[in-house]
Amino acid sequence: MRLSSLSYKRRAFNFGRGVVGCFSTVGLFALAACNTLPDSGPTERAVLETANNKQLNPLGFHILPVTPQLASVLSAEIPPLISSIDTAAVAPSTNDRIGAGDVLAITVFELGSGLFAPSSGASGAASANGLSAGPAANVTNQNLPPTQVEADGTIFVPYVGRLRAAGLTPQALANNISNSLAGKSQNPQVMVRISSDIANTVIVSGEVHRPGRVVLSTAQEHLSDVIAIAGGAVYSPEDSHIELVRGDKLGATDLGTLQSFPQEDIHAHPGDRIHVIYQPRSYTVFGAAGIQATETPFKSPHVSLAEALARVGGPNDNRADPNAAFLFRFEDPVAAKALGLDTPPTPKGIPVVYQLDMMNPSSYFLAQNIPMKTKDVLVIANARTNKFYKIDQLISTLVGPMITATYLAR
Repeated sequence: MRLSSLSYKRRAFNFGRGVVGCFSTVGLFALAACNTLPDSGPTERAVLETANNKQLNPLGFHILPVTPQLASVLSAEIPPLISSIDTAAVAPSTNDRIGAGDVLAITVFELGSGLFAPSSGASGAASANGLSAGPAANVTNQNLPPTQVEADGTIFVPYVGRLRAAGLTPQALANNISNSLAGKSQNPQVMVRISSDIANTVIVSGEVHRPGRVVLSTAQEHLSDVIAIAGGAVYSPEDSHIELVRGDKLGATDLGTLQSFPQEDIHAHPGDRIHVIYQPRSYTVFGAAGIQATETPFKSPHVSLAEALARVGGPNDNRADPNAAFLFRFEDPVAAKALGLDTPPTPKGIPVVYQLDMMNPSSYFLAQNIPMKTKDVLVIANARTNKFYKIDQLISTLVGPMITATYLAR
């Protein structure tokens, strides 16, 4: 019985020594592996240290904490608006003016034997044109050959000569022709209409179903109306980028904004050029987010920083450092100047990093006011304890089978 007790103690001692040796070996291995374990992204400390290291930060970007002042600057940052083209100095277009290149249909009505009546007589002309004679006198009408407005804005009318047509309405031109025929014809009446309208048109090109020339009417179509007349955009409104060229000015927005904000959906003007470009907008997420690194589409005209974080599941409870959500962006020079950044510009803009502390409740209000931009990069920093969590898992994976095997070998 005594020998059995000694043997049991010896085996227990050997078992403990084996376990201690096992833990020592694994511990040394774990310490050596601390700096070699894979990570999904940097820690807050790594990002901050990189920003202060000139060798690791050749772009010279700064890290700015999200404050009410910063959120105010970013929320007021508006890309070049299409509505900025529609200034008060520009007279509204009525889309009923004659212009160079237009083809006009001119009809002249006269009493009796008029200047434009056929040689067969007034009555023959009237019946040929489907008109009956008036009760007191015969009325004739004659359609002049299609008349194109010349490049200088004038037209030629028989017995009248050259008249200015460009810039006039058809009714105004008809009155001018009637006044010019007075004394040469009996009570001339003139009708003018635009049979081929070139001046009151808009060119729509790009990703629409029926690109080409769209004729504007006196209904004064909006930009979204013109795009609809052209068959509509091929892709979704949020991914359809609209460029408007008016004279020497350029404005841009997406179709979703035109449809959601009436103040941006301005009236189309004759001569406008509208180009629809397929430009899907997205932002990219790395680090300890709730989902794996991914490129996330906007799917709406506007996305705030708060919405962007929510769409990727926010910080991961097991791995993330909620104090350090970083927004990497090439900022617009105007906003960069307002923020006091002295970073050298790049072709894409001013590189800057915004840090959001999600442990501060006020940050959630500020994040709602910060709009995301296409190609922004969100990085949710890994917690510094993340490696210890991984080491613990590694130790459990390695030691567990050893302990079990040693116990079974007793």
